[in-house]
Amino acid sequence: MLAVISAAVAPAIALLSFFYLKDKYETEPLSLVVKVYIFGVLLVFPIMVMQFGFKEELNIPLFADAFLTSGLLEEFFKWFLIFYGAYLHEEFNEPYDGIVYAVALSLGFASLENIFYLYTFGIEEALVRALLPVSGHALFGVIMGFYLGKGKFSTGRKKIIFLVLSLLVPVLLHGTFNFLLLSSTKYIFFYMFPFMIFLWWFALRKVKLANSSMKHLAKTGI
Repeated sequence: MLAVISAAVAPAIALLSFFYLKDKYETEPLSLVVKVYIFGVLLVFPIMVMQFGFKEELNIPLFADAFLTSGLLEEFFKWFLIFYGAYLHEEFNEPYDGIVYAVALSLGFASLENIFYLYTFGIEEALVRALLPVSGHALFGVIMGFYLGKGKFSTGRKKIIFLVLSLLVPVLLHGTFNFLLLSSTKYIFFYMFPFMIFLWWFALRKVKLANSSMKHLAKTGI
């Protein structure tokens, strides 16, 4: 069991450390990052219950399963917890902070989900899980956090637009990820490899833009 936990959690901790250290200005207090990570771990239980209930009671087609019971359900509750657990917190004081907290919560969720999966299907699945679902959760978190950071330091209509994008874009990407993952098993890497390359490119670009936004705020004295 210890080997399963280690194999399941190690990729999440590595990814969280990577994005945490990408903050070029003011790193967030570890206590709050850990707290948000734990929120993500605890979120797994209600999400699993709701997903099980939907699948047992409703005849859900593949598209709806990917975009609604996975994409929308998971990303909405992540967004909700990040908004009330970090976004409104005084430590959320620079654009990149959204990325740190969203990644922390997403990887907390991915950690426990991964433990359950590897315990059920075997530790030999650890590498594929690290490269696909765990990385996917981290990258969805980067994108959600980027738009939350933009929303935090915007006003009026722009603020609303960024907050909507902080939920909408991760839902669409997560739904697409799940749809590709579930719709093809024989040619899974043919579809997933280019999508993951795009996802990494998109997320790392958001990391760069978030740090650039902080540089601009520092120059203007905001």
